[in-house]
Amino acid sequence: MCIIAFAYKTPGMGQLVLLANRDEYYARPAAPLDWWPEYPHTLGGRDLQSGGSWMMVDGRNRFAAVTNFRDGFPAKAERSRGELVERFVVGDDDPFTFADWLRAEHHRYAPFNLLFGHTSDLFFFHSRTAQIARVTPGVHTLSNATLDTPWFKSQRLAEYLREFRRLPTEDQAYAALSDPTPAGPGQLPNTRIGLALEKTLSPIFIQGRDYGTRASMLLTVSSRGDIQFSELSWGLAGRETDRRNYNLRAGQAR
Repeated sequence: MCIIAFAYKTPGMGQLVLLANRDEYYARPAAPLDWWPEYPHTLGGRDLQSGGSWMMVDGRNRFAAVTNFRDGFPAKAERSRGELVERFVVGDDDPFTFADWLRAEHHRYAPFNLLFGHTSDLFFFHSRTAQIARVTPGVHTLSNATLDTPWFKSQRLAEYLREFRRLPTEDQAYAALSDPTPAGPGQLPNTRIGLALEKTLSPIFIQGRDYGTRASMLLTVSSRGDIQFSELSWGLAGRETDRRNYNLRAGQAR
């Protein structure tokens, strides 16, 4: 996952409204949003190369999403960051117990941010500091820095979310998530990858030659905990390839 904006416990929006784009190499195999056969009450996409997922939620309202942390250094690691999402959602650890495990094991993974918890009680873990923080109500963003870092793309997506004022439709969400507007010269971060690549990666929706936005997601959780999870898959040249929509009632297994 490379950009997330979410309204958390805000008036008129339920527990959670989350917009996200997964950016990845087009050649990396992945399965779209679906039920996981081995965890039949669990929804998420699946990384078919290294396992795990970029975002998952289950019938117990356990949720997790991961983004990488971009610092210009090669992201070599023993384990795949997608495993973290799967491990929390299908497990039984409370967030603090899981954070203790993350502190002990995070060195096995390339740098990451993890948003996780119950949909009504979310936490954030940043592997560079190995610290956990409870997320406060409001509109938040997460890309490849830390929570609420004011990158151009993050602020732009947050503004779309604030303008909705009520639950967005799928079309509204996907329109916001497909915004290709790049940052201007003075709006680019410096993550040690060079200005040309910074600019390529600066829009909400990325269209590179080998790398770009592969999936756009809308996740909404009502005040009582009912979940709606939608995903739009993208191919080369911003071509739509698949749309999916699933629902989970609070406390409901598949």
